[in-house]
Amino acid sequence: MALQKTKVLNITSVTGIATVGILTAGVTPTDAGVAGTCYIRSVIMHNTGLGTARVSLYVNPDTNPVSVATTANRILRIDLSSNETSFFESNYPIVLTPTDSLGVEITAPASGGTGIGSAVNFLVNGDTDIS
Repeated sequence: MALQKTKVLNITSVTGIATVGILTAGVTPTDAGVAGTCYIRSVIMHNTGLGTARVSLYVNPDTNPVSVATTANRILRIDLSSNETSFFESNYPIVLTPTDSLGVEITAPASGGTGIGSAVNFLVNGDTDIS
């Protein structure tokens, strides 16, 4: 096993109102290969859309590629204005073992937009343990 310090994923863009799994440990290919374990250090989010969008991050235990959002698994919810960037950074890496997943959700904000037409780019940074 070799620990690769790298971006875990290339920039992933999610458009419109959507809930998607962007990374599943042991399944999703990374630049270094398919990771048995992922250590998520940070997630950079940038709203390239025309209006404000509410963005949520989920850490889902023991899932296959995920497209659901369970409030109990949410670790972040933030409203991003158009052309705004936000960083989520953990003091200690979030460990995803095989079949754990990182999901994102884009919905309408509390005020100032509908979320429709939004496009949010995600960049996941951390380490991967390649088997």
